[in-house]
Amino acid sequence: MASQQSRRPRFLNFENVIARLTLILGVLVAAPVGFLYRWIWAAGIFIGSVLAWVSFRWLRQGVEALGLAATAQATQQNVHVPVATYFKALFRYGLIVLSIYVIFKFLNVPILSMIAGLFALGAAATLASLYEILRPVD
Repeated sequence: MASQQSRRPRFLNFENVIARLTLILGVLVAAPVGFLYRWIWAAGIFIGSVLAWVSFRWLRQGVEALGLAATAQATQQNVHVPVATYFKALFRYGLIVLSIYVIFKFLNVPILSMIAGLFALGAAATLASLYEILRPVD
């Protein structure tokens, strides 16, 4: 399995690291918040990090689909991109906002805690980038 990962382009592994690190940071921040403050805030931070992870995955799938469509139809004048690709790319922010509203309204999870959890993606990207910069080149 290690040889299969080494053959993959480096950026694909980097994207997987960011995705995993987003969820890990969500758990690592939510646990002490739950113990030291309130569990409802910890739940909000974890929910926010999961929503950030879903958003990142949808963005990644959308970009991959657009790239494949552009490559496959490079010689054609009218490029056909599936509607679901546009939906995921354009409405992912709207779906996150709708999810946060529904969770806030029905489960009474604080909005600020979910918004704080959304920052897990930025923190994961920053940490992964710092690791790549400081890591010795193979």
